Amino acid sequence: MISFVYVPHRRITEETLLNCRNLLSVILLLFSPAVFASDIIGNLKAFSQLYKNELGNVKPCANTRLQRYAVCANALRNDGNGPFILHHGEPTQNVAVLFHGLSDSPYFMRAIAANLHANGFTVIVPLLPGHGLRDADEDMEDRQLAERWQRHVDDIMVLADKFGNDKFIGGFSTGGALAVDQYLDDPEGISGIMLFSGALALTDNAESMWKIWGIKTIASWIDGEYETHGPNPYKYPSVAGFAGLELMDIIDSIRNRLEAGKRIEVPLFVAHSQADGTTPITGVRSLLANSEATNTFFEIDEGYDLCHADLPLNTKLVADMHFKTSMVNPNERCAVPKANPLYRQMMFMLNAFIDANTQKGATQYDVNRPAPIELPKPPPGLKQGNSLNGNF
Repeated sequence: MISFVYVPHRRITEETLLNCRNLLSVILLLFSPAVFASDIIGNLKAFSQLYKNELGNVKPCANTRLQRYAVCANALRNDGNGPFILHHGEPTQNVAVLFHGLSDSPYFMRAIAANLHANGFTVIVPLLPGHGLRDADEDMEDRQLAERWQRHVDDIMVLADKFGNDKFIGGFSTGGALAVDQYLDDPEGISGIMLFSGALALTDNAESMWKIWGIKTIASWIDGEYETHGPNPYKYPSVAGFAGLELMDIIDSIRNRLEAGKRIEVPLFVAHSQADGTTPITGVRSLLANSEATNTFFEIDEGYDLCHADLPLNTKLVADMHFKTSMVNPNERCAVPKANPLYRQMMFMLNAFIDANTQKGATQYDVNRPAPIELPKPPPGLKQGNSLNGNF
């Protein structure tokens, strides 16, 4: 296995159609240069139907635009928490499915999804059960929560088949773990995996607690009435302990299958911070050791002190978040979202991964694009601390 490791300082809704706004969007698509095939409309309706079943009802989103199909609902905290698809009005060669992390929403995948869409992909960004809701207390103590996540991944991957030929699966944190879990369960038709702060390991304390008999019952008691509203409109203010244990069940299942001889036989793109105190980098390193393909590992030096939840964020996402800093202690590490200082370089490496592993490579850059600029040295004197915030 050859792995390209990037370390700084080294070499390197059916109901929406009833609304005038969405009806106009569909009309525009019908007359756009890429003719919007009727079967694609049906696939988008099917996507909406998945969430009508999950959320009770769906409604028109306030903001619509060409080549973006979003699903909104009164049950959601706001429209930005809803799932969406970035399309090209017709099936594409490549399809990417990106799952968000525990306690957050599809908002966190927007920038990465836009990059893949610019490279010719149809991009599906689902909403995991229990997330983005005004009231998530019942979901976050559901004994079948992990199974509900897995069933939703299954449903989305079946739908993804209808949007294109070569499927890439991935996501942020818990979304990354679910992507690996799906591949190990059903690798058929998956051409590659993309992980951003992939949750393939948790802290020693979290993993030790998971082994205690009856700990899920205790965690539910401690969680109490789960609070969904806080300083971030697109993320719950804390991670439910019970839900974190459900994630640990998935991580353990992944490990057991790898230990039994299962291997990752498709290319992996992995981006992870050495300073990640929520999902230690050892987890993705172990996964790479069980891979038999040529992989791309974008490993961010500890000196950047990049927090777990900040890796998929660019400056625009942080600005559009309108995070209420007054509601947290700004001096607490990872309390306030910050843009990944190496986000542009990470996208460069992701595009290189696309070039190498798709029939139709990156379309937004030509083959003579320059190498990444020389990276600045990380701020001196920063040390890794304990992450009290962030999402699994």
